[in-house]
Amino acid sequence: MKKFRGKRRYFRNLWRETTAEPYNLDFDKEGWFNLWHTHLDFYGYGNDGLKIRREHIKAHIALYNRLSEKLSTFGKPYQLWMEFVEEDASLDSVTIHSPNPAEDNFPLTIVNVDWNCPVPKFLKDLINLNEWNVGHYKRVSTNSYFIQSKNNGVKL
Repeated sequence: MKKFRGKRRYFRNLWRETTAEPYNLDFDKEGWFNLWHTHLDFYGYGNDGLKIRREHIKAHIALYNRLSEKLSTFGKPYQLWMEFVEEDASLDSVTIHSPNPAEDNFPLTIVNVDWNCPVPKFLKDLINLNEWNVGHYKRVSTNSYFIQSKNNGVKL
């Protein structure tokens, strides 16, 4: 495995992107989201070690909080959640969904999510269960964890 060089610069740029004006998303009254999402660890660097994975998770949480703050003025119902895939960090994402003209799929409901699951080790001290709902979804070959605020947006 090739050594991950330039970590300091990589994470500095990641945090700059995460805390900047969130992706110039259209939050006006005419705006809508049809499962819009972003992957902050697109290349899967978090698969190389827990420390790198957790730094990406912190960035996802920061982005979630920024988007949640912006969506508070959206004026429409919305769903906002994070998904962390245990086996592949490149699939971790933050997703926004709202009523939209493209499909009649709001609110999105994912069946067979266990909302009473234990928090996985890689999220343990990053997720406060008083503020967040944590759900586990088992796919054929992966385990996904959905994280959603207890206070904002429509629940999955």
